[in-house]
This record gives sequence, C-alpha cells and structure tokens, in this order.
Amino acid sequence: MVNERPPAMMIRQGFQTFMTQTRGSTKFKPELFDLVNVNVKINDLPFTFHNYRIINLTDIHLGQWISPEYLNGVTDYVNSLNPDMITLTGDYVSYILEGYEDDLLDSFKKLKAKDGKFAVLGNHDHWAGADEIREILKQSDIVDLSNDVYTLEKKGEKLNISGVDSLTVGADDFDKVLEKLPNDGASILLVHEPDFAEISSKTNRFDLQMSGHSHGGQLVIPGVKTTPFRCSYSIKYPVGAYKVKNMIQYTSKGLGTNSFWLRINCKPEITQFYLKTTKRKNIEINGE
Repeated sequence: MVNERPPAMMIRQGFQTFMTQTRGSTKFKPELFDLVNVNVKINDLPFTFHNYRIINLTDIHLGQWISPEYLNGVTDYVNSLNPDMITLTGDYVSYILEGYEDDLLDSFKKLKAKDGKFAVLGNHDHWAGADEIREILKQSDIVDLSNDVYTLEKKGEKLNISGVDSLTVGADDFDKVLEKLPNDGASILLVHEPDFAEISSKTNRFDLQMSGHSHGGQLVIPGVKTTPFRCSYSIKYPVGAYKVKNMIQYTSKGLGTNSFWLRINCKPEITQFYLKTTKRKNIEINGE
C-alpha cells in the first residue's frame, strides 16, 4: 500500500533523534566523500549532448547524520561544478521531516544547473511525508518525475529524462512512463531502487538508469568492489556500474546513511555522469 509506514515507526523516529544528538562534526569537507566520474556511452546520443554533464545526488537522509550545515556545503560544492543538469533519486530525509522542511527547501532552492533539476521520491520520503516532499521540490523549481517523462530539446535534438516512483512502497507506475516516453531520443531513467533495472532494461528504451537506496551496503569489499550487505530491491545491483542488457545501471553509494554512521571503504558519493555519443561525425576538408 502506498505511503504505508514501516512497523515501529515511532521507535525508529526516537532512535533517529538519539543518534542525531550523538553525531560529531557536521561541517562539510570535500575530502570526506568521493566525486565519482562515470562515462556513459550511448549509441543514439545526438552530438548536441556529447559530453553532457549530469550530477546525481541521492540518499541525503537529512536530519540523521547529514545536518543542514553539511547539506549546504554539498550544495555549494555541486554548484561550483556548474553541471548541465542535476538529478536527485530519493530518500531526502529518514524518518522525520518535521523541523527540516525549511532546511531542505533552502538547500534545494540553491542548487543550480543549466538545464534544470529533476527528482523522484524514495521509500523514506513516502514514510516521512510524500506530499510535503513534493511541495518542497515544487518550490525549489525541481521537476518531480515520479512516473513521468520530461523531454529536453537542444538544437532540435532530444534527451528524455524519465522517473519511476518508489518501488518499495508500491508507488511505481512504469506503464504510465512508457506511454509518455517518446519513441526517439536517448533516454535516462531515475529510480530510487536499483533492482528495477531488471524491469526497465527489458524494454530496450533506456540507456542509463540512476539509482541509490543501498548506500553501497556501507561496506565495500576491497578488490571485489561489491558489498555483502544488501537490502530489498538492491540485491542484484548494490553498488557502482552494471551492464544490464543494453542499459547501464548505476547505483550510487549516496550521501547519508540510515541508522548507524558507519562506512568502511565506502565513502559518501556525489556522482558526475558524462554522456558520450558513439556516433562518428564526418568533417569535410576542402582542398585547394
């Protein structure tokens, strides 16, 4: 059932309040996270979008370990990178939204991107208050792509940005997305839960899926670069890049954590995607 809260919600909220009170420094420091650059080759990508740069933020969990001060630092850092687009893939808070609405709004409003900001919701956003989160997105000029499609046009060329609402809470409506998705143009999909790639890849209509949800398991095994700790809907694709049929699935380690602030070989992450066309461009050279 959509928006159905997990068992013992009040206990989880109490635990969050306790853990928040025990956190250490809340100052943002760039050396404490990874800026991960990901090149994505897309066969049908128009030359107009070659080297197009998208920054993805996910799993902020504001109010638990991520403080408003820290999130402001993240915002300033992202803006300094001057991205073409910013995407956000859910879980902006943990179990408590009350008291953090203005802080989330202030940071989201400050985010700047040349061609816009786009988002979907995660399961924690539904548990904490989906309607309130959507209003914050709206006031921040962030396009809510939950079960929706936005087509960006440049010089007559198209790039489709689609989104699916949280699978965990049963808010996803993929059929609605497919009905709205144009038949032409490269397509990117935002979904909080990475294992949705098992479904989206079968359509052959998406080139890249961006997700979070797993926090990278909060422990990444050196050399193997995966994690033994996997939650629901991030069993198959828990961290990093995967080729799923003809689609790239990328699962970010995210910025925050749920419950314990413990990460081993798994720094918080901001992901910067570079879209690359595989087309060749013929250049005519005029002889004498």
